[in-house]
Amino acid sequence: MLSKRFGKMAVSTMAGAMLMAVAACGGGGGDAGKSAAPDAGATGEAPKAAGLKIGLAFDVGGRGDKSFNDAAYAGLEKAKTELSAEIKDLSPAGDGSNRGELLRQLAEAGYNPIIGVGFAYGADIKKTAAEYPDIEFAVVDSPTSGKNVTGLLFAEEQGSYLAGVAAATKAKNGHVGFIGGVESDLIKKFEAGYVAGVKSVKKDAKIDVKYLTPDGDFSGFKAPDKGKVAAAKMYQDGAEIVYHASGDSGIGVFQAALAAKKKAIGVDSDQRLTVKETDLQSVIMTSMLKRVDVGVFEFIKAFQGGAKGGKNDIYDLKVDGVGLSATGGEIDDIQAAIDAAKKQIVDGAITVPAKP
Repeated sequence: MLSKRFGKMAVSTMAGAMLMAVAACGGGGGDAGKSAAPDAGATGEAPKAAGLKIGLAFDVGGRGDKSFNDAAYAGLEKAKTELSAEIKDLSPAGDGSNRGELLRQLAEAGYNPIIGVGFAYGADIKKTAAEYPDIEFAVVDSPTSGKNVTGLLFAEEQGSYLAGVAAATKAKNGHVGFIGGVESDLIKKFEAGYVAGVKSVKKDAKIDVKYLTPDGDFSGFKAPDKGKVAAAKMYQDGAEIVYHASGDSGIGVFQAALAAKKKAIGVDSDQRLTVKETDLQSVIMTSMLKRVDVGVFEFIKAFQGGAKGGKNDIYDLKVDGVGLSATGGEIDDIQAAIDAAKKQIVDGAITVPAKP
């Protein structure tokens, strides 16, 4: 079921107004768990853009993180190519203190829609969207906060469950690890799904867990040195495979895996393809794909078709919004187990926890 050509899948978005709480923030609503549905006002083929100007504000780390931000930019680039859109991207200060300023800069320059990448934009998007009611906004990993705001949400726990199945099946000694960049509700979804997946294969597995920075300190997403130290400790303690959800800090995890001659699991993008260092590529057994590129592009296409905000678009396993990469062939021999786990989740036989 999990195609090796995952990158070519198509994911639709919702057009009808739908209010729900977001699992990424630890809440639960009546519509939680629904998948992104086709926009009733959009056609299967997007029309050519007429003066479409799209603004995108990156999360801390900016372009070039080979992970979360780069995935969002891939969706923006696709809109430029396929929808003939004019695009503009901005990166925040190292501490992210000017997120609101970036959004207003894009709004004043006439960009519409405007996308904030990362849950840390939630409050700034809410405020800015109220100031510019005629502009449509989207925020990745945070729920809608207004009639002109679309939340782009992902079932990270489901994709991480599959990563856990892969890690537990491959780790001969039953000892694996997880490194989160920031100890936030969102990253805890990755941990919860991963641990559940590991335990589904080996109930007595040993799972080391480490967060690089506490909630609110986003430097954990851009600290490769901290990622390397944390992963090196896990490998020294016996972990065979370490899964990271730490943005640019994951480079350090890969460096530690190379030094220890062990394996790692990437996140967000197919990191075996995005990491340029060939020696690091070889340690990446698989990556948990979070299709932010698809979410960004589908939001833009739906906007062009007349869709409005006040809703959340959900990207889960059912619509291949998350999954595992197969680049390198290192999980080919366990694909049947991964496919079986995916089917159970999609069919509802397994409900993956979103909290540790």
